[in-house]
Amino acid sequence: MVARAQATDGGQGLERSFGVGLARAFGGALLFALPMLMTMEMWELGSTMARGRLLLLVLALLPLLYGLAHFMGFEEADAFRQAAVDALVAFAVGVLSSALFLFLFGLLTPQMCASEWVGRIALQAVPGSIGALLAQAQLGQGRGEEGRKRRQAGPAGEYFYLAAGALFLSLNMAPTEEMVLITYRMGPGRVLALALLSVAVMHAWVYALEFRGQEQMPEGTPRGGALWRYTVPGYAISLLISAYVLWTFGSFDGMSFADMLQSSVVLGFPASVGAAAARLIL
Repeated sequence: MVARAQATDGGQGLERSFGVGLARAFGGALLFALPMLMTMEMWELGSTMARGRLLLLVLALLPLLYGLAHFMGFEEADAFRQAAVDALVAFAVGVLSSALFLFLFGLLTPQMCASEWVGRIALQAVPGSIGALLAQAQLGQGRGEEGRKRRQAGPAGEYFYLAAGALFLSLNMAPTEEMVLITYRMGPGRVLALALLSVAVMHAWVYALEFRGQEQMPEGTPRGGALWRYTVPGYAISLLISAYVLWTFGSFDGMSFADMLQSSVVLGFPASVGAAAARLIL
């Protein structure tokens, strides 16, 4: 009877822990997705953007979620399965929370076709699922986790963190008309200056300004070594993600290569800030 009572208590504790974790994930999804849930350009993109590009964005999101779950997880024998479960749960939470709030805001109606429903929900689920995963891993600690050892991310994990931060902020900025306006108001000289400023801001945030969570340079790293080994590759990741997001949203359609490059550098500025912030926080 004692064993049965203990088993019952253990089951109730497990259910409570799962419920708390799920609620935390919904909170994170709302926090990350709310700016885009209330942005008109995102509503329109969900209805009009090319479905092949939207599908590719969702397919690219899944390995990113898995990588984040893996590198932010614990050292466990079943780490592969646990990371996969965490990633799928985060994606499901992103989908459900997006559908709930889009419906609540009157942005999903019976008069709309199924393609519009799917498009709007899927697009909003991208930031929502990232927020759900980060909230689970970073904004709280469940019972029984105090004695468990978190996995050391290493260079591959750092790249996933950079990519997640860059993707999140670029998704916030890319749909707006202001991005196009800024691009056309800047000449090549200002664009080059902005690229250099982006690298400087990334390097300062991660290595120079003594924020909490700031990365320590490895011993023996030569002067300028961290810049070329870590910051410049991080900016390259931000730039590539910016270009990918702009292409996904159709912003590159009809542009010359020079305009595409300038647009990527402009969006790369907030993307690099997001990447640096993610590197500090995660």
